This record gives sequence, structure tokens and C-alpha cells, in this order.
Amino acid sequence: MNHHDLIIAPVLSEKAVEGIQKSKYSFFVHPEANRTEIKDAVETVFGVNVTKINLMHVLGKEKTLGRYKGRRPRRKKAIVTLEDGQRIQELEGLT
Repeated sequence: MNHHDLIIAPVLSEKAVEGIQKSKYSFFVHPEANRTEIKDAVETVFGVNVTKINLMHVLGKEKTLGRYKGRRPRRKKAIVTLEDGQRIQELEGLT
């Protein structure tokens, strides 16, 4: 799998944007990606050094339309911690 295919999108919640100041960046990643693949992808795409990765599965919200109920798809979220002093320039305008 290509490195650009592993990282789907950055997370833009209030908590994730606050984490950018501490060199912690949150991304939605491919559901079958593991830690080493995510680390290699972030390091090659953004040119930074990763020290730690936390992974979590985010359950999709339940949605109702009339009497029908369904769920949005599940996603996998990675919180990537960079070395001290390193930043991802593409995401700096979010803070």
C-alpha cells in the first residue's frame, strides 16, 4: 500500500488542534494499517521523525432517518507524537 493511501485525513477537532502545540498530530488512517506502516508513512510524507504512535478505533455515529436506523462507518485514528521541536508545516495554519 502506498504511503499516501495510509493517511486519509487530519483530525480537526478542538482537542486535536490543541495537541498540535505539544507536537501531537491526529490523523484518520486506513483501517488495516499498523503502527510501523503509519510511522513510515508520516515520516516519508511529511519529513519528520516520529517517537510515539497511539491508535484507536472510532465507532461510527448512529443516525436515524424516520423509523430507519443506521451507522456511519468505523474509522481508525492515530495520534502521532513527533520529536521535540519538529512541526508539520502543512498543518501549522490550524492552530
